[in-house]
Amino acid sequence: MIDAPREGHNLMVKVTFVAHDGRRFPVEIEPGMTAREAALFNEVPGIDGDCGGQCACATCHVHVDPAWIDRVGRLADDSMEADLLQFAEGTTTESRLACQIKLDDRLDGLVLRVPEQQY
Repeated sequence: MIDAPREGHNLMVKVTFVAHDGRRFPVEIEPGMTAREAALFNEVPGIDGDCGGQCACATCHVHVDPAWIDRVGRLADDSMEADLLQFAEGTTTESRLACQIKLDDRLDGLVLRVPEQQY
């Protein structure tokens, strides 16, 4: 039996990835998935997502649109994510790893900017 959607809850979460040249890639994904999965499943260019631990991490580096950074959450300076982002090019105060952004209803409409270069 399939549960009916709850009032006020979307079946899919909408995320727009914006390439460094301004091209927009709107995608939808099930709640509970990550922004990395949303990018990879929808073949968003610029997100490699080749995870290999600290030696090959940060290939899903994104810049959270400033209007969304408080909802997504800023990078904690003392986190493993911050350590891994040391390998990324062009990090900013809005940088996050897409694999660490779990999507849910409150992030419906999220805008993420893809850097020109991942590493």
